[in-house]
Amino acid sequence: MAAAPETPVFDHKRFLARLTSRPGVYQMLDKDGEILYIGKARNLKNRVGSYFRASGLATKTMAMVEKIQDIGITVTNSDTEALLLEQNLIKRHRPPYNVVLRDDKSYPYILLTDREDYPRLSFYRGSRKGGGRYFGPYPSAHATRETLQILQKVFRVRQCEDSYFRNRSRPCLQYQIDRCTGPCVDLISPEDYARDVRYSTLFLQGKSDQLIRELTRNMERAAEAQEFERAAKIRDQVIDLRRIQADQVVANKGGDADILAAALDRSYVCVHAIYVRAGRIIGSKSFYPRARLAETPEEVLESFISQMYLGDDKAASIPAEIILPAAIEDGDAMAEALSYVAGRKIKLSQRVRGHRARWVELALTNARESLQLHVSNKQNIHKRFIQLQDNLKLENQPQRIECFDISHTGGEGTVASCVVFDENGAVKSDYRRFNIKDITGGDDYAAMEQALDRRFTRLSKGEGKIPDILLIDGGKGQLTQARKILEKFALPEIQLLGIAKGISRRAGQETLFLSTEKGYREIAIPTESPALHLLQQVRDEAHRFAITGHRQRRAKARKESLLEQIPGLGPKRRRELLKHFGGQQEIRKASETEIARVTGISKKLAENIYAHLHNIDSGT
Repeated sequence: MAAAPETPVFDHKRFLARLTSRPGVYQMLDKDGEILYIGKARNLKNRVGSYFRASGLATKTMAMVEKIQDIGITVTNSDTEALLLEQNLIKRHRPPYNVVLRDDKSYPYILLTDREDYPRLSFYRGSRKGGGRYFGPYPSAHATRETLQILQKVFRVRQCEDSYFRNRSRPCLQYQIDRCTGPCVDLISPEDYARDVRYSTLFLQGKSDQLIRELTRNMERAAEAQEFERAAKIRDQVIDLRRIQADQVVANKGGDADILAAALDRSYVCVHAIYVRAGRIIGSKSFYPRARLAETPEEVLESFISQMYLGDDKAASIPAEIILPAAIEDGDAMAEALSYVAGRKIKLSQRVRGHRARWVELALTNARESLQLHVSNKQNIHKRFIQLQDNLKLENQPQRIECFDISHTGGEGTVASCVVFDENGAVKSDYRRFNIKDITGGDDYAAMEQALDRRFTRLSKGEGKIPDILLIDGGKGQLTQARKILEKFALPEIQLLGIAKGISRRAGQETLFLSTEKGYREIAIPTESPALHLLQQVRDEAHRFAITGHRQRRAKARKESLLEQIPGLGPKRRRELLKHFGGQQEIRKASETEIARVTGISKKLAENIYAHLHNIDSGT
């Protein structure tokens, strides 16, 4: 009897190498695709990576990790949205490794008692017929207690039991750690305490903007009166409020809708669907259809909608509205066909506003992130290496590619990058940057020669491995410098290859130069070839790594604020940003939506600010 095939081990290193650091929700899946665990994270890369560390995991966690065969990712705009989405998914799927609230329990609230002088904030679940004010409901006990912790830290309104409060003769530990103002022993006046209660109420009512404006005015008055300690405390309150303030994008009133978005990377396609029922996101899924001829996301979505919804057995699954980032060709005909199949009116929407526009942004973000992970998975990389051997007519399959690129601004802050790829994808531990010195500004040839010389000098001393292919981002001039260095270090076995932008400078139309004994031979690889996709991916990564290093070096040399380097962000808008958030660190933590709420900051400028601060290509 043949033995059962062994279950493959999940390649977490490959997965984590391309995982985003943005907030979101992750779903651990077993070999049958069943959800083992759903969690939320402020930083997906760090949180998911913590499950695969060598030591320190609990026995139950290790047992779950051994069952993982895949991980689903949903990116959100903030960790608040991630928390709400996590609770929606847990309630829907009830995974075996999650702590799940019983459905017959009432939702939790926050109760503000009506005690005359010093009211109390507390966690509450049950009938709301008693006295006091109730705020909520909240999606879980965890979310409720997290909110109470925020209030205790920011506004220091007491949360202790009344019996404990009445019998104190000296302040408790909460006062000592600055989480309470000591009303039990009259260390704060009823008037000042009522002010803190009012601030807490404004926060719980969702009036954070009004609250922050008021606190900001108070901070400025305190600073003008030279009450700097008080101004600093108010500043800290504003910073804390900015950190937790976020739009409730994941839960809104409304009906049923599917939000679809597509992303393309050469011949690879991803369609991400977000499912909204009764105005609440209940889940999402990424699809990877084969679409060799599609050139735009709209073409992909039109075919996807036809196959996904237009079937006799699919009428019940069609939502009342399908929301797209942009109009598709023959959209009216598609809507009419959907309505016919469903037996009711189906709306096909695009260019939506408000919270629905933010749903579309989430779908687009998830489509791009999911496609990036899909394109870079281990199996695809291996196939590309095999195809590259065939296209270049190499005797042996290449095992290691090193790519060099140069980045500078008008000759300032020149940096060379070296990125490394093998059959498992990017080998980030072997990445290197070279700060180029003592050359004429803008001389890319001299910069390339210096970077390669330094790289192979280290190699001659036993540092690193010899690549099979040396890929140069550039044409014959850069290749000549590389060939000179290979001859200097007697490394004829390394295959030298150049990749230069074509006349149109469009992806897929690059010019490739293969170094031979007779000179440089221009070669053509089909646009849809996995080998070309591999070379493009390596080149793009070298470009990204070089630009990041150049920006860091330029910023350090100029010794100026990062905000001063953002095009279109003048002194007045920089002041508004700093005034709004309290400092550069808080601006870096803010989402695009939060930045766009600042006076004078348009949505497009907010995107550019976010992209610049996070080294993301803004697309401009």
